[in-house]
Amino acid sequence: MKKICLQADASQMGERIDKYLAGELCDYSRSFLQKQLKDGNVTVNGKSIKSSYLLCEEDEISVLIPDNKEPDILPEEIPLSILYEDEQLLVIDKPKGMVVHPSAGHYTGTLVNALLYHCRGNLSGINGVLRPGIVHRIDKDTTGALLVCKTDLAHKDLALQLKEHTITRRYRAIVHGCIKEEEGTVEGPIGRHPTDRKKMAMNPKNGKPAVTHYQVLQRFQNYTYIECRLETGRTHQIRVHMSSIGHPLLGDSVYGPKKCPFPNLEGQTLHAMILGFLHPVTKEYLEFTAPIPEYFQKLLTILR
Repeated sequence: MKKICLQADASQMGERIDKYLAGELCDYSRSFLQKQLKDGNVTVNGKSIKSSYLLCEEDEISVLIPDNKEPDILPEEIPLSILYEDEQLLVIDKPKGMVVHPSAGHYTGTLVNALLYHCRGNLSGINGVLRPGIVHRIDKDTTGALLVCKTDLAHKDLALQLKEHTITRRYRAIVHGCIKEEEGTVEGPIGRHPTDRKKMAMNPKNGKPAVTHYQVLQRFQNYTYIECRLETGRTHQIRVHMSSIGHPLLGDSVYGPKKCPFPNLEGQTLHAMILGFLHPVTKEYLEFTAPIPEYFQKLLTILR
């Protein structure tokens, strides 16, 4: 079992323990945490408590997370578009609709399955058997450049670059509405949505700092073509930030209109176009461009 230790602060006094845990432990579902409470795997100040327990300042919370039996993830011969490869790393141009790593309901057909075949298993093991080589990820329906590490040395170095916000990441997107200013910045903490656990949201209480810079490339009648530059890399960051200022991404039914005006469009119009970093061994700055995908080009042609 894994043990997680937390401590409540003054702002959390009187909050129910189940609500508190859902906000603090975003990687676990509310039902999973409720089960741990019921099974006695959550203690406060060394004593088991019920889900209705109200927190006091400086309460010491301990959560025992049971070990999961991880499924076997098998290599699959799936074609990859490779922008760069050497003995330390790869840069992949991920297609639309491909899940990056296995998770519940997605144990085949993922990028990791394809990488295990292509690299013959020679991938960094830092993130375990479900995410070998994966140092960062992009959403299933987001396309573009993704960094993959073959060695632990490369993984540690590039993870540090990500943490220090020195990796260049520029995205292209089409958003609803006409953005008036030429450029702007959206800054606000992003965390799990307080009521919908499948979504992220601007969450001042439990979110992590996030900064997105955007620049207008072209305006259309009801849409705007933009470039976004990330300072941070939170889950769904561009999608949440652009929606927060009234310009959700075209095709994004989670953070934008449920009905898409282009019926054949699957998911958000978002492309990770430029990825730049210092090579973990040579220390040379490398930058790669993933071409705009065909579906995106067709949309731009229609809008123009």
